[in-house]
Amino acid sequence: MKFSFLTLFPALIESYFADSILKRAIQKHLIEVESINIRNFALDKYKKVDEPPISGGAGQVMKADVLFAALQSVRDSHIIFLSPCGKPFNNYDALRLSKKTHISFVCGRYEGFDERVIEERADEVFSVGDFVVTGGELPALMLCDSISRFVNGVLGNADSLKEESFESHLLEAPHFAKITHNTSFSAVPSVYLKGNHSKIISLKKCLAICKTKYFRPDLYQAYHTYLRDEQRKEK
Repeated sequence: MKFSFLTLFPALIESYFADSILKRAIQKHLIEVESINIRNFALDKYKKVDEPPISGGAGQVMKADVLFAALQSVRDSHIIFLSPCGKPFNNYDALRLSKKTHISFVCGRYEGFDERVIEERADEVFSVGDFVVTGGELPALMLCDSISRFVNGVLGNADSLKEESFESHLLEAPHFAKITHNTSFSAVPSVYLKGNHSKIISLKKCLAICKTKYFRPDLYQAYHTYLRDEQRKEK
């Protein structure tokens, strides 16, 4: 699985893979990551990559001709743009995209991209939320991290992917860990301590439903829709 990041700031990308799970995934050759500096494809001696918008207004727009040239280097990959206009990225997108062999993320800066580049080169456009950040590097890294988790072998324990948040439209059940010294915390559910796995699974499902209903009523509604659809299929 190869990830390419087209960016004006390669150091922002490279530092993210210097530690932890994704560093080990690279060392094991499970994923490959490259940063492509868009400025290297600038067409003038000043390496200029932006121009004022033709329509007027504040800010600068990344030049179409420079981006087209940069994208030629990854033309055989699945090209993803990060933009507020994109589809909200979710866990199902991560699972689907983990089946690709090469994904390229185009990280915007300034006021964004020349729209013609998105129309002609984007395979998909994603957003990570209804807010604006200073550049596309952080959203691209979020997508890469989420997709990588589904690549076989990246997570040390494959069971970590089971019963996660957003599986079956529910948030994950609450977790607890043993406390050795401080006794001021409230007790954990006693079922967790008795080793009856069927009861633990049942309680976790119940707690996941309660947690989803409280924190994400939109997901809770989707969960009920999912249950109704499954019941209709059974009939």
